[in-house]
Amino acid sequence: MIHAAVIGAGSRGMFDLGSYALKRPNEIKFVAVAEPNEERRRKFAEMYGIAPELQFGSWEQLLAQPKLCEALLICTMDKGHFRPTMKALEAGYHILLEKPMSPDPKEALLMAEEAKRRDRILTICHSMRYSGFFRAVKQLLDQGAIGRMMTIQWIENVGYWHQAHSFVRGNWRNTAESSPMLLQKCCHDLDYLNWIVGASCTSVSSFGSLSHFREENAPEGSTDRCTDGCKVEHECPYSALKWYLNEKDAWPQKVVSLEPTLDARLKALREGPYGRCVYRCDNDVVDHQVVTLQFDNDVTVAFTMTAFTRETSRSFKIMGTKAELIGHTEQNEIEIRHFSGRTEIIRPEEQEGGHSGADTLLMQSFVRQVETQSEGVSNGMESARSHLLVFAAEQSRLTGETVHFDRYVDRLRTEYAQAAEAVQEV
Repeated sequence: MIHAAVIGAGSRGMFDLGSYALKRPNEIKFVAVAEPNEERRRKFAEMYGIAPELQFGSWEQLLAQPKLCEALLICTMDKGHFRPTMKALEAGYHILLEKPMSPDPKEALLMAEEAKRRDRILTICHSMRYSGFFRAVKQLLDQGAIGRMMTIQWIENVGYWHQAHSFVRGNWRNTAESSPMLLQKCCHDLDYLNWIVGASCTSVSSFGSLSHFREENAPEGSTDRCTDGCKVEHECPYSALKWYLNEKDAWPQKVVSLEPTLDARLKALREGPYGRCVYRCDNDVVDHQVVTLQFDNDVTVAFTMTAFTRETSRSFKIMGTKAELIGHTEQNEIEIRHFSGRTEIIRPEEQEGGHSGADTLLMQSFVRQVETQSEGVSNGMESARSHLLVFAAEQSRLTGETVHFDRYVDRLRTEYAQAAEAVQEV
């Protein structure tokens, strides 16, 4: 068994990842928590049996203590990753870090380099690498099931309601407060694509914008909040009353209020962010974006992220010289259409847990890493490099120019080296 602490007891830290300790108490035990929100801190402490003296209001307080355990889960907001990670690596902790690593590419490189220099585990929550479905896809590709890979079409179907919950009303709606949409939602995808292609990216281009969730698109008769007597609430697909004011105690309903009563939720909708009209929020992240990637083994990738889907899944086609592989994540089905005319249907074993079981397998892998001091599915440096694909795509979207990836990385490394020197001096 390993012992761990959590910095950031939000939905991911408390439920999605943390709940592994409730299901497998013989493998991991949480001994401390740092969370500025008193209600969440108390809830986490109650769920996981944290002693009062090991409940902290900030990560600074937790890391000011002598080393408390072997591992840390850092599940703060995106901009709150860098400082506690660097301090925890210095203190000797192994770290499971929520994605994205940081909204700043240089910080991502610094964290990865610091983990390598201190020989610490730094595992990023790239859930797709742990998913049984996506691991089955990679295994098929590695076995040559489609011949030589040539072209990939990949779509992140965010879903209209998921976009409204997380990226219009929720924590990741505003770039200045969190990170760009592509980094927050799709660093999973670009990390996975980089993994299965198995080559170096040479060029990146991207286009996208925030087109729909804007005040000028608000229907006539709508109000600032769904609870303010909105005249179109009953027909609006984004109605907060429809989505949250019900008996469901799962995500995303439980995010609105930790107390799962209708009175508590109604109060939260009247006062908190999730009751706002989706056309009158302070969101600025894109609601649709496309990215094209060229790799040095001639593989090309066309990636699309869009809010405007009913399903919340990934759909893709990977084309090779002997067959095409089509993924249907919603049906848990992999279809291989051989050019000979034969078709195979593969249904990977489904796992229990968030992200189609990937969160469970991610936690299981991290526990084993810490126990055995071994490499996992990826490391900090590999994750940092895949993050750079996202940063390059965002630069292309903002400038309208194709980014030559090697030149982009060289420039960042020069800036990173200067930042690293400054850190060493401190």
